[in-house]
Amino acid sequence: MTEQATTQKTELAQRSSNGLEVTLVWVHGDNENETIVLVHDEREGTSFEIPVERHFALDAYYHPFAYRTFGDEASLLAGAVR
Repeated sequence: MTEQATTQKTELAQRSSNGLEVTLVWVHGDNENETIVLVHDEREGTSFEIPVERHFALDAYYHPFAYRTFGDEASLLAGAVR
């Protein structure tokens, strides 16, 4: 019998303003326990995600560009770069 993955993604907060959408997500289960801030800029057509320590999650949610590593291509989602 095949075991099914029990990893869950729980949206903790979501906000949008002036074409910028920011979502705070908790990924948990199957030995995972992390928080991620997802950012989508509709004006630029770009998206990226920021894995953050739990104790910085709310600050990263409100200030995602302060936590983004701009030289890190791994933080960019596929197809997000123009």
